[in-house]
Amino acid sequence: MPEHIDEIEITIFDTETTGLKPEEGDRIVELAALKVKGKQRLAVFDELINPGREISPGAFAVNKITPEMLKGAPRVEAVMPKFLDFIKGSCLCSYNAEFDLNFLNNELKLIGLPVINNIIVFDVLAMARILMPDLARYALWFVAQKLEVKSAQQHRALADVEMTWEVFTKFKIICQEKGITDLANFSGLFAFRHKP
Repeated sequence: MPEHIDEIEITIFDTETTGLKPEEGDRIVELAALKVKGKQRLAVFDELINPGREISPGAFAVNKITPEMLKGAPRVEAVMPKFLDFIKGSCLCSYNAEFDLNFLNNELKLIGLPVINNIIVFDVLAMARILMPDLARYALWFVAQKLEVKSAQQHRALADVEMTWEVFTKFKIICQEKGITDLANFSGLFAFRHKP
């Protein structure tokens, strides 16, 4: 029997960052994750990270994370090993997975740890584009609104994780109605493809 998607442990994660370009020195300032199996919440991860640099005005306008909030926060060297431990044994899931993975892998490279490239990562943005092909836009809040998810997007990592989980859960129901229920089908349709 193929593994049903609801029998798989999935960690939904999100980052808030100093800007949009890790290759130009932008860093993660907040990392949050929710480990789930089916409808069951298993564990929560939520950390502010001192990035050792300023947050761009554009990023601050979105996430409202201030230098004061980050002053006493741990550095990435302390947070990443805990995060890697947290996600061990689970698939990953994110809204616009490429963005978050690029930042995660950049941080891992900077502290000399292996990048994440051998884990299934579901991209809820890819799900939205496949399952709702006629939307005018694909921002998380807009997709959530169309799916009648009640919570409002706050652009903080854990709140966005919660919203992503609600959207993912709605998409799983749509998939089940189409007979897409096992891990292999889900991965084939919705997994982010790592670029070598």
